[in-house]
Amino acid sequence: MKDLFQMSIEKLGLEMTIINLIVASGIVLIYMRVFINFKDAKNQNYKKKKEIKSIVETASMSAFFLVCAIVTLFKIGTFDFHNIILNIFAILIYVIGIIFNLLGRFYLGHNWGNNVVIYKDHTLITKGVYSIVRHPLYASIIWMLYAVGILYQNYLVIILNSIIFIPFMTYRAKQEEKELILVFKEYKDYQNRVGMFFPKLIKRK
Repeated sequence: MKDLFQMSIEKLGLEMTIINLIVASGIVLIYMRVFINFKDAKNQNYKKKKEIKSIVETASMSAFFLVCAIVTLFKIGTFDFHNIILNIFAILIYVIGIIFNLLGRFYLGHNWGNNVVIYKDHTLITKGVYSIVRHPLYASIIWMLYAVGILYQNYLVIILNSIIFIPFMTYRAKQEEKELILVFKEYKDYQNRVGMFFPKLIKRK
């Protein structure tokens, strides 16, 4: 019985090591791409047609992530429910989130802005991951935060994501969409066809 308990502890330790590596890798990859976004956006300053400051931007989002990291690190709001199947599902969601975020930034290209920006040569992206959700950068982080809450068995991260992060992302997304509707007449049709943060199962005509 003692040997079985010891094996379970060792397996759990290995599992958490893998989870930690996957989570850390995702964070590093995304922030590396954010750095490239900032570098590219700096070169686009002279092409800005309109810019609206937003309370929801990289710094405020990073502050929220820091709170989630502290909550997770100090195990504030943890629950004891370890399930390997659920963890595998959460890892899959997290990895999909990483892929969506990186692909979203790739497709968005020079259209990216830390604030709400409309460039003179702004283009409407509706292909790739943008054909699945309208805001893959925000959606992917929402998914990843839910996955982190499951992987680290932390209900507080899940709650914070639901009552703070999602409403703020919705506010930011609506700021962007208000401007995009003015520039692209086809945007309303795009809204009807594609969900904001989650794939739309029932599409309005």
